[in-house]
Amino acid sequence: MSKPGSGPETGADALLLALRASGVRYLFANAGTDFPPVIEGLARLDATEIPQALTIPHETAAVGMAHGFWLATGVPQAVMVHVNVGLANTVMGVINAKSDNVPMVVLSGRTPLTEEGRAGGRVTPIQYGQEMFDQTSIVRDSVKFDYEIRYPEQCDSVLRRAVAVATSAPEGPVYLSLPREPLTEALPEGFAPAPDIAPARAAHPDPGDIARLAGWLDAASNPLVICQRGDPMGELGRTLSDVAKTLGLAVCEPFVVRNVLAGDDPALVGYDHGAIAEADLVIVLDSGVPWIARGSPPAAGAKVVHIGPDPLFARMPVRGFRSDLTIAADPVAALRALVDAAAANPARQASVARRSTARREQAEAAAGPPTGEGPASPAWFSRCVSDIMDEDAIAFSELGLIPGFMTLKGPNRFFGNPHSGGLGWGFPAALGAQLAYRDRLVIAAIGDGSYMFANPVACHQIAEALGLPVLIIVKNNSGWNAVRRAVAGGYPDGAAMKRNEVPLTSLAPMPDFAQVARASRAHAERVDHGRDLPDALNRAVSIIRAERRHVLLDVAVTATEAF
Repeated sequence: MSKPGSGPETGADALLLALRASGVRYLFANAGTDFPPVIEGLARLDATEIPQALTIPHETAAVGMAHGFWLATGVPQAVMVHVNVGLANTVMGVINAKSDNVPMVVLSGRTPLTEEGRAGGRVTPIQYGQEMFDQTSIVRDSVKFDYEIRYPEQCDSVLRRAVAVATSAPEGPVYLSLPREPLTEALPEGFAPAPDIAPARAAHPDPGDIARLAGWLDAASNPLVICQRGDPMGELGRTLSDVAKTLGLAVCEPFVVRNVLAGDDPALVGYDHGAIAEADLVIVLDSGVPWIARGSPPAAGAKVVHIGPDPLFARMPVRGFRSDLTIAADPVAALRALVDAAAANPARQASVARRSTARREQAEAAAGPPTGEGPASPAWFSRCVSDIMDEDAIAFSELGLIPGFMTLKGPNRFFGNPHSGGLGWGFPAALGAQLAYRDRLVIAAIGDGSYMFANPVACHQIAEALGLPVLIIVKNNSGWNAVRRAVAGGYPDGAAMKRNEVPLTSLAPMPDFAQVARASRAHAERVDHGRDLPDALNRAVSIIRAERRHVLLDVAVTATEAF
């Protein structure tokens, strides 16, 4: 019998060691009957040389936590689930990770290949019922790389390659299918870990393209930068802020998924796409959906430039945004090259700063406190959450917060739900970020429907079991307001809008969300009046700081046509 802490013996051992050698700290695991060789490796190998395995009681929570951990740290993590049925529960989270270019290693067991004669072969009826001709097809359209392991030594070599592919620009999830036989079988004699594989970084821009863009910029009177996301370390945000001030660039962040500039940055003119129609030069930085063609596209005479590691978003089947110049490059490198090639423009800078100040003043006026009783408005709700966020606090918003009514302290303080729209993301993503930084205030501000999609019983159990003091704020308008708004936009005078209740939008009768949270020993409150929200939020933060337990606030918010 092997001694605890001895070297790798099986494919499962090689997998665990390769994960840790590739930088993976946590294995978010939802176990199944294919896991025995992995569990044996977890018990036998040196704990400092393998990831920490965490028991996660639902697969969507596991993927969401890996997603949030990367957003907070820039370090990809691993998820492991049970064969086809567990993999099916990860699909929505993997779709979100693909949309958001979030690297992670998705692993699943696979029904044993053999009936007899090999270690790890079939021993239960479910291993027949769970067999598929192509299990990987469940996620293949949403990952950068996939492979089914054949031999135990591939648990090392293919895993290292998969991590390099996941972390190469543009980043994204990868998937490995793990039949039980190669996990169980002994490594070949003389096995040695495969060599490291460095990921590929985004290229530097072509100097001729930068010179052309610099000429257009020098001639422009109202240039605009569009951005929707930055890197986890905030390098794009810091670089864009400096370059925008020097060159006199206005910046807007429509449909933002990771805020790039601080809320009071003098270059930031807003979060909607109204400014696009007024610009004579539009520079799109790594933004999958910079505008809506039916909404506010660029003016006919404006020049449009797209910059990013994959500026045409080749994995989007339909994406027809105009581009007069397309530059495949790291946006940070492109901005640094541009500031060296173009002329400073103090006059433009002053004009942009005035627009930025006016925008903030209008937002502050619109997000004023309620004058009487009744639910909070979405604007007041967002402003109150912003007010409790210190310099390091971060908020995950899933149909919850409106960044235009917040003062974000820097880049990556606001994470919006990915454009893929897989609901149930915000709560587990906040758990993943809190796991990375236990002393930061981490907020999940989510709609009532999104809260239910998150499998809240599982998520609250995780928060208690792992000691993650997140603040969960449910924006409760008792229904699918986004669906109701869509009906209003498509059929403003239609039969549905004339009814007292628009079909398929009500969630009444609403569950008692506070009781759900209390089942896992959370502090929980219901806030019915907008005037009481600031006190409730301050009380929640105090409990988190003093008692180190998670808090849920169920906040009544009005359903509006605008948000």
